[in-house]
Amino acid sequence: MKAINIALIGSGYGGALHANGYAKVSKVPVKIKAVVDAYDLEKAEKFAETYGIENVTTDIENVLNDPEIDIIDIVTPPMSHADIAMRALKAGKNVICEKPLTGYFGEAEDEKPIGIKVPKSKMYNKVIEQIEEVKKVVEASDKLFMYAENYVYCPAITKSAEIIRSKKSKILFMKGEESLRGSSSPVAGQWDRTGGGSFIRVGCHPLSGILWLKQVEAAARNEKINVVSVAADMGNTGSNLTQYEKRHLTSKPYDVEEFSNVTLTFSDNTKAIIIASDNVLGGTKNYVEIYANDGTLMCNITPADNLRTYFLDQEGLEDVVFSEMLPEKTGWNNLFVCDEILRGYVYELQDFVECVAYGRKPVSGFDLAYETIKVIYAAYQSASEGRRIEFQNINKS
Repeated sequence: MKAINIALIGSGYGGALHANGYAKVSKVPVKIKAVVDAYDLEKAEKFAETYGIENVTTDIENVLNDPEIDIIDIVTPPMSHADIAMRALKAGKNVICEKPLTGYFGEAEDEKPIGIKVPKSKMYNKVIEQIEEVKKVVEASDKLFMYAENYVYCPAITKSAEIIRSKKSKILFMKGEESLRGSSSPVAGQWDRTGGGSFIRVGCHPLSGILWLKQVEAAARNEKINVVSVAADMGNTGSNLTQYEKRHLTSKPYDVEEFSNVTLTFSDNTKAIIIASDNVLGGTKNYVEIYANDGTLMCNITPADNLRTYFLDQEGLEDVVFSEMLPEKTGWNNLFVCDEILRGYVYELQDFVECVAYGRKPVSGFDLAYETIKVIYAAYQSASEGRRIEFQNINKS
């Protein structure tokens, strides 16, 4: 079988996750042929050396025009996702796009800071305009748009989906959360760089997982189910802390939220809650809880408890990865073991590569990307205006 050739667009943290994931893809030969970084050639060259990538460039046109490239894998900051995806599809390339699909990052006439000054209703409308534009390009292309939402591929989530299909369960209520002690990105607190705060940055994961599970249920029961309303509460829980009191927290919100609590109502009158916070110590917290008419499924993603350690010092452990967002390795710790598998990265990329090789549709595609960003910005409007947002009359006061 011919190898599937990948061009990675971006050489940061997301690029490393994907490069490590591709190394574990089986049955289909895969090769990262090139890495593109428009801003930092030196970083890209180091990245290429680490992962054995032969071509490094700052110009995306070099890979768009390369007939051997099968997939453009977008792992850049969110503000460039939609543009690169459309360019790649128009160039006849399959696309893998990291979350989120897009966001609102400001316009020339916006008063600064945009996260405080720009009405969230304007943000919602502009985002919908853009994703409708992307949708037209996706529909006009014979190539695949694959949405890199790892929650959909977590073993706990996929096993739950299998059970829901088999039992044809009616999901009555779901709760999902991703919370941690901030971000390693220096621009995570700026709306014009990230498109929002904790909800778009990390809450998007359990949100997408929940939206996908609801569609699994709908297909199993031959029903049509969609989100009809969103009610959100967001804020900055650490705003009154002194600098000393913030010493263990890394979040630095400038014009974004660092806490969000969002309630979804579906067309079958069932509910879901998504929580995201940047002020949670103890490591990254990822889970989805599913409460159905005939059972309960508890998807604990991280921290897992298949390896627990206890140390009184950190000697010799400097280069040993324990887990995300745990700064100390002393005392009791729950370690990330096979993290790229338990959090879905390997199965995600396995699915995408197989889709290109065998000509089938991905488990996580454009519809999920569209619905996720639509709900995210409806939630921002809800929190800002202090009211429930109903999709049939979202622009009404």
